[in-house]
Amino acid sequence: MARIILAPAMANAHENEAVEGGEGGGDRLRIDRWLWCTRLFKSRTLAAEAAGGGKVHVNGRRVKPSHAVGIGDTVTITRPGFEFECEVLKLPDRRGSAPLAQACYAETDAARAAREKFSEQSRLAAAFAPRSPERPDKHARRELRRLRGRD
Repeated sequence: MARIILAPAMANAHENEAVEGGEGGGDRLRIDRWLWCTRLFKSRTLAAEAAGGGKVHVNGRRVKPSHAVGIGDTVTITRPGFEFECEVLKLPDRRGSAPLAQACYAETDAARAAREKFSEQSRLAAAFAPRSPERPDKHARRELRRLRGRD
């Protein structure tokens, strides 16, 4: 019977993966993964594109998708019509349900007020907008989204 002998460096390889991987459970996490895990973006690709496009700032500085975020950092996301600002409270291990995701950050009072103001303005604009008697087609919907500033 053959015996396998592992070198000392390989014997503890699985223990080092959790520390070096940065995929959750540690004290730092990639910003694109954190944004996706906290459900602030529908996909990790969209989160990476936003970070790479300059729409995500950590502690006031523009960051790349691979930038590590930690507990206590302030994350600012530029959304159409307002800026979403929050403080990192937890680093999730994986993408979970919405209540678990919301427990990972605390939205600032100023950002919440700006978001609610934008929501109210959008609701009022929609109430007074002229309506077409028929349902808009694909191109008309895209034009409406662009005119309303939601694109």
